[in-house]
Amino acid sequence: MNNRNILISGASVAGPALTFWLHRYGFQPTIVERAPSLRPGGYAIDFRGASLRVLERMGLLPEVQRKQTRIGAITIVDRNNRKVASMPDGFTSGELEILRGDLAAIFYDATRDTTEYIFDDSIAAIEEGVDGVEVRFERGTRRRFDLVVGADGLHSKVRSLVFGKESDFVRYLGYYVSIFTVPNYLELDHAGLYYGTLGKKVGIFSGGPASEAKASFFFATEPLDYSRRDSAQQKEILREHFRQEGWEVPRLLEFLEKAPDFYFDSVSQVKMDRWSAGRTALVGDAAWCASPLSGMGTGMAVVGAYVLAGELAEADGDHRVAFAKYELLMRDFVNKCQGIADGGTDWFVPRTRFRLWLSTQMWKILPYTPWKNMMIEVPLKIGNSIQLKDYSARTDCADRLSQVGP
Repeated sequence: MNNRNILISGASVAGPALTFWLHRYGFQPTIVERAPSLRPGGYAIDFRGASLRVLERMGLLPEVQRKQTRIGAITIVDRNNRKVASMPDGFTSGELEILRGDLAAIFYDATRDTTEYIFDDSIAAIEEGVDGVEVRFERGTRRRFDLVVGADGLHSKVRSLVFGKESDFVRYLGYYVSIFTVPNYLELDHAGLYYGTLGKKVGIFSGGPASEAKASFFFATEPLDYSRRDSAQQKEILREHFRQEGWEVPRLLEFLEKAPDFYFDSVSQVKMDRWSAGRTALVGDAAWCASPLSGMGTGMAVVGAYVLAGELAEADGDHRVAFAKYELLMRDFVNKCQGIADGGTDWFVPRTRFRLWLSTQMWKILPYTPWKNMMIEVPLKIGNSIQLKDYSARTDCADRLSQVGP
């Protein structure tokens, strides 16, 4: 097999999912992660259709099911906590929902004994040669790999180094989002509340430990100039945009400083004509971020990792053949998943008073219309819209390779 030594940037979801399959097929993966350790906590992520089948083929579905959130009723309330409307059960959680940190820990536990993990470092430079890639890390180390994969998210360093500047590929959808853990002082039991005003929406959800809840803040604004490494600055931006809001907002903002898992970023999509160049490929949000409003990002990442590893195995490591087939198999699925968020943002967080009124009326009548089923069935149909190939025969090849050695 050619190109067995593969470097992956990013240890959240797409990277460990990819390394799981690469090892199974006889490759030697290495993961580098900027953070000093796995990032805990985080928002809830959904699985639908094909992504569930990938988890099953990994043998990890039972463990993920044990950690699922099982959030049921989502109620839309006014500033006095009176019910205004409700969302259909399963609308926000798909067929299976789990906290991002819990999923990352499951993937890490399944791969840490077979993968070299390098924490607290990142890729600084990539130089491709005829038969490999020379990589320089931020801490000064230089190493040579056969292939490099960027699984490093919306602001991918690999994408910037190999494909071009971020602004060429990232499309801002007009909103920012912040999510962090708070005490479950409202005593929610696997349920959630949403409160919205013009251009803003705040939510509280309980689906993990009974003592904890997740707070989410969405707000519309022009693109902001801030440091992605400065959480203090980001917290002040959030406070400034929600300082005058009522409901539970003031109390939620009080928990900002002690939040162990503060997250802040733009609601954006990544649009690229190709996800590979030479010996480098992208997977997950680095290649096709659909935005948090799609509910499909993690599912796409897990499916993409499965397809990329499988095609590399099927091509005996020939990256030119494998990368081309990977893109061919994933393109239509990605376009459909991204389409869920296109046009839907202004209904979820309306930016005009008419849209805000219309959105409220829509949620009020939704439980009594056939639309409530469509809002669950359409994402599920899209989640099932990719046919997964069976790469299991390649495991036999990997077993033979393991007997021969590197």
